[in-house]
Amino acid sequence: MSLTLHDVDRLAHLARLALDGPTAERMLGQLNAFFAIVEQMQAVDTTGVAPLAHPAEVFTDVALRLRDDVVREPDNRAANQASAPAVEDGLYLVPRVIE
Repeated sequence: MSLTLHDVDRLAHLARLALDGPTAERMLGQLNAFFAIVEQMQAVDTTGVAPLAHPAEVFTDVALRLRDDVVREPDNRAANQASAPAVEDGLYLVPRVIE
C-alpha cells in the first residue's frame, strides 16, 4: 500500500492537523515506510504458530518478578478537591452537557 500527498492531506484534514508542504512530504515518507514494514510482516507465514497473550509466554523457565501492590503516596483527595466548586462523595460535580 502506498499513499499519495492527496491521502496525507485528507488524513491531516480528518485529524484536524495543519500540515505545510515540507511537513506533508516528510509525513508521506514516514507513513509509506510504516506501511512497507506492515507489508513485510504480513508476508511472513504464520500457519501453525499459536498466538501469544504476552511475549513472556515463550519462556516457560522465566519467572517475572512482581513487586508488592502497596500504597506509596498519601491520599490527597480532600486537598485536591478543596478548590473545586462542587464535590459530592469524592467526585467532581460538573454541569450536564448532554440532554
